[in-house]
Amino acid sequence: MPSPRAGLLPRLASLLYEALILTAIVLLAGLAWQFAHWMLTGRLEASGAAVWSLRAWIVLATAAYFCGFWVRGGQTLPMRTWRLRLERRDGGPLDARRALARYALAWPGVLAAGIGFAWALVDRDRQFLHDRLAGTRIVRLPR
Repeated sequence: MPSPRAGLLPRLASLLYEALILTAIVLLAGLAWQFAHWMLTGRLEASGAAVWSLRAWIVLATAAYFCGFWVRGGQTLPMRTWRLRLERRDGGPLDARRALARYALAWPGVLAAGIGFAWALVDRDRQFLHDRLAGTRIVRLPR
């Protein structure tokens, strides 16, 4: 028997918790990058291409976090807390390719003032836009 789709409120609560963890990941990744930059250049300030390399590093760090957890069990820590699991539309686990696709598809919706998440308000299954496009869904696990 397939697991029921997760409601919008638990998914949004999980997103708020996720924001706290992402803040820590971004801070730690930024600190590591800053230390490496200082060791390589002898300067603390960054400009031009260095700023773009920092941005790319942050995107890679967050991709590693999300995709790593999604591929290994379909749950980040906030998703475990709220008993949510990410899976393919057919109920199977995600592979690295689909996890990366979902991650990449989430960025435009996030950068466009969260429209990818607001999409759930009009979607017939209440899915986020990146889940609809990536062929994934978030389900609620039993207690």
